Order: sequence, then C-alpha cells, then structure tokens
Amino acid sequence: MKTPPQVVGIIPARLQSQRLPGKPLISIAGKTLIQRTYENALRCKMLDQLIVATDSQKIMDHVLDFGGKAVLTSEECRTGSDRLAEVVRNDPSLQQVPYIINIQGDEPFLEPAVIEQIIEALKSDEGVAVSTPIIRITSEEEALDPSVVKCVRRTNGDALYFSRALIPSSKKPGYHPHTIYYKHVGLYGYRTDFLLLYTTLLPTSLQISEDLEQLKILENGYRIQTVIVDSVSIGVDEPADIKKVEYLLCKQNTSSSQGESVLP
Repeated sequence: MKTPPQVVGIIPARLQSQRLPGKPLISIAGKTLIQRTYENALRCKMLDQLIVATDSQKIMDHVLDFGGKAVLTSEECRTGSDRLAEVVRNDPSLQQVPYIINIQGDEPFLEPAVIEQIIEALKSDEGVAVSTPIIRITSEEEALDPSVVKCVRRTNGDALYFSRALIPSSKKPGYHPHTIYYKHVGLYGYRTDFLLLYTTLLPTSLQISEDLEQLKILENGYRIQTVIVDSVSIGVDEPADIKKVEYLLCKQNTSSSQGESVLP
C-alpha cells in the first residue's frame, strides 16, 4: 500500500507583480523563473508532492507543459497563504496531509536543506503552528533597510516579534555591529489545520501597522518556531535581479564543469 503524503510543498504564483509584471514567466537563462523554482524545490527529498497554485491559466499551462503539477486558484486571493488555503480546501486529500510548505515562487536557488529544517521544526514540536527560517544580518545597510524584515526570538527559538524597524534596539539608536540581528526569510511551514484556520483570522493592529502578515499569528497567541540557517537564496523582485541570477547560474555551470559546486 502506498504511504499517504506527509509533506506537500505549494508554490503560489501570481501573474501580476507591481515591480516585475509577469514575473513567473520571465526567462532566466533559458528557463522561466517558475520552472527553475519548481525544479529546484523538487530537490528536497522530504517533499512528497509539489504543486504550483496560480491565478493564471497561462502559468498553469506552462507548468503542465514542463511536467509539473499546477492548480488554478481564484484571482481574489490576497496573499500566498490564501492561495495555499484555497488549494487545500478544494482538495480533500490535501486536508489529510499534516504539513504544507509555502515556497516562494521567485527564489530559484533556495537550498533544499532550508526546507528540510523547517519541516523538522514542525515535526519535532506539536505545539508549533508555523515554522520559518531566519539568518543573521551582517551589514548595516541590510539592518537598516525597511524592506528587510527583522526578527527577535525566545530562547526556545519561538519568534517574539517581526518588524521592518531595527530590532533589538537600545537607548543608543542605530546599528551596533556587536549586536546579533536576524533577517526573516520568506518561507513558511504550516500545520495544515492551522493554515486553514489562519486564513480565516481577521487582520490585527500590529499586522496592519507593520504590513507583516505573520504578526497576525503572534497576536492571536500561536507559536512560530524560527530556524537559524547559514545561507539564503537570491530572490527575483526587480529587473536587476535577473542579471544577478543569470550570473550565478553561469558561475554554477562553469564550476560544475570543473568538478565544483557554487550553488545547489
């Protein structure tokens, strides 16, 4: 008898993007961004199934053409989490899966080990509703950038707070090189029952103030387990990022031909 899936990865892919319209279908060195992201995520052996959840028939047809699995979702989904929840609600078999992993559709170099770490965090503690990675910030520029989401955590690894401001802070304002700061990485592992509950919760004051959806989880008293990782992938958010990714792919291919590996 075939073992039922335990962990399903879902990649939300919206056709329209404010900074980079049609982003999932942009070509990155001969393959679309969504195809590179999908094929890279398949390298995580702890994922029993991988699905693209999209509001675009064009994206869905493309994913099916390269051999992936895709589900068409409503254009009304406001967030990636809403898109994941719609897929699960419409598929009774997915409702039996214990863990759903939200994989960003614009990060083609996400290391499989990072996905595995957040899966292990969910499996190791039944009280955890969500798991997510964080990485240490090493530059003042990144620390002070409001587009970089910062995180402070409890001694047990649970998130205390997320902010666009620099946290922790002190009486003396500004960046302090000897203080440990963490950046949040936008990858989430959900217990499936919590994912379905989470998307029904009303917006909260801190969530609205910081424009950070994960604060709704903390404000409602649920636990987010953070996992410190050593490396983070490069996302594609604007046109300049395409050249960066293509450059890294070129380096990867060159090094592979010489028997080395620069990127996963």
